[in-house]
Amino acid sequence: MNGVAPQFARLALIGFGLIGGSIARAARAQGLAGEIVTTARSEKTRARVAELGVVDRVVDTNVEAVRDADLVILCIPVGACGAVAQEIAAYLKPDAIVSDVGSVKGAVVKDMAPHLPKHVHFVPAHPVAGTEHSGPDSGFAELFINRWCILTPPEGTDAGAVDRLRAFWAAMGAKVEAMTPEHHDLVLAITSHLPHLIAYTIVGTADELAQVTSSEVIKFSAGGFRDFTRIAASDPTMWRDVFLANKDAVLEMLGTFNEDLSKLTRAIRRGDGEALFEHFTRTRAIRRGIVEIGQDSAAPDFGRPHPQLQKKPD
Repeated sequence: MNGVAPQFARLALIGFGLIGGSIARAARAQGLAGEIVTTARSEKTRARVAELGVVDRVVDTNVEAVRDADLVILCIPVGACGAVAQEIAAYLKPDAIVSDVGSVKGAVVKDMAPHLPKHVHFVPAHPVAGTEHSGPDSGFAELFINRWCILTPPEGTDAGAVDRLRAFWAAMGAKVEAMTPEHHDLVLAITSHLPHLIAYTIVGTADELAQVTSSEVIKFSAGGFRDFTRIAASDPTMWRDVFLANKDAVLEMLGTFNEDLSKLTRAIRRGDGEALFEHFTRTRAIRRGIVEIGQDSAAPDFGRPHPQLQKKPD
């Protein structure tokens, strides 16, 4: 504890992978919760979390986890959120804040909101941070520092509850912004979801090339391909759910991307160096803008080094 009164007497985390584990570690480091209770679907994961000692209690069921919790965060794939909301609804404390960490928000609101009682505050959230690692050992307290967390409260949500969750994420180091679920999904379709789809595709294409062996793909990986493989190593269950849940926005962005790809294909076929140079110059400026506003670090977001997994120098 850091001597400051905790923002929440009891924090309940449903799911304990990279994000749930990082929230637990960051909340404990900053003294944001008087007690942190968690559960996970598998007995093996629950046992490992208990061994790690980063929470106060590990319980067997979602219902047990949320009892008397002031803040409940679902740290599970978006496709599972509706069923869990239905399961825990009757056991939520009045005035509790219920949130999540999914990278799709429209589907989460649609799936969760109908099940939640009127006496709780539903404030969906998306911390835009991660690594390619997963599981209970993958989390670390610094994950959210200088990363965005986007809140998407449905219309009519209590402003005080939104402010409390905003302060919670800010205390863990995140920069916080609010927007509608629909706008969030459109923005993330181009900044996150489509890049992941491209990464999964290009790594899969390389794997299928008959004239290039898989050992050569691994051995001669240049920087660009290495970055793609890092993104494509992300949790497959989570990303399956993301693409199914944000289908419309992803397809819209994919259509635009395919049109632009066709233009580049024609330029290459015609030997139009001027068109290629103009395109690359314009996109280079986007990169500079990202760096200038501080949204880049030594490693890409989905390759941020885990402090405990970094190789120590000899």
